[in-house]
Amino acid sequence: MTDEQLLRYSRHILLDELGIEGQERILAGHALVVGAGGLGSPAALYLASAGVGKITLVDDDTVDFTNLQRQILHTQARVGLAKAESGRQALAAINPEIAIVPLQRRLAGDELAALVASADVVLDCTDNFATRHAINRACVQHRKPLVSGAAIRFDGQISVYDLRRDDAPCYHCLFPEGEDVEEVRCAVMGVFAPLTGIVGTMQAAEALKLLAGIGESLTGRLLLLDALGMEWRNVRFRKDAGCAVCGPSGDARSGGCPDRSGADRVSSAPACRRG
Repeated sequence: MTDEQLLRYSRHILLDELGIEGQERILAGHALVVGAGGLGSPAALYLASAGVGKITLVDDDTVDFTNLQRQILHTQARVGLAKAESGRQALAAINPEIAIVPLQRRLAGDELAALVASADVVLDCTDNFATRHAINRACVQHRKPLVSGAAIRFDGQISVYDLRRDDAPCYHCLFPEGEDVEEVRCAVMGVFAPLTGIVGTMQAAEALKLLAGIGESLTGRLLLLDALGMEWRNVRFRKDAGCAVCGPSGDARSGGCPDRSGADRVSSAPACRRG
């Protein structure tokens, strides 16, 4: 670690749980952030400021004037620019020493699998169920930790699926693909601006803990936030051996997913992730 890095990250290094070794793991880490909107904005900004060595930022959209209420990666001057490139400019301004790879496309298939395989942690900041489930399958296949967040109206959710662990549930365990789920959009339902900041920042915190190897992650727990009442609920869930993705007969790897005790009280994940 250089003298400049010791100074830049000194407030991390002062933390006994993190220290120089933990910061060095962060500096060597590669985070894949899928979605550069409401959740991806604060998540990516904190990953960059904390010194994650490589951030791959993926989004197929362009900056729109309606994004500016909450998508803090972007500015009015960059309306019309690809969100991935706008995000690259914002992250580089905060921390020019890290590598930022902007990708302006929707990931799928082999490309998604290859990017997940190359990352140390994946942050799902997307806004549709098909993409979430595709990311989950790739993370199960390559045994990569997945940090998943969602936000719509005044309701937020966050959980971690640490698929390096044989006992960890996957996203499909909690929200099975193919269920009759109504997908709601922020463009129709609206979203409280700070809510995306709260959830996205928590995604960054969980990702940094995973990279540094410190603390206890949200694996097996789903946090639900009602921002109107500012009340949190903590729902625990376990693996279900019948999971179609990570169970013994699943299509991504041999393993298992949740007995949904407690999870039956959880509404389906909000569709709006990017906001």
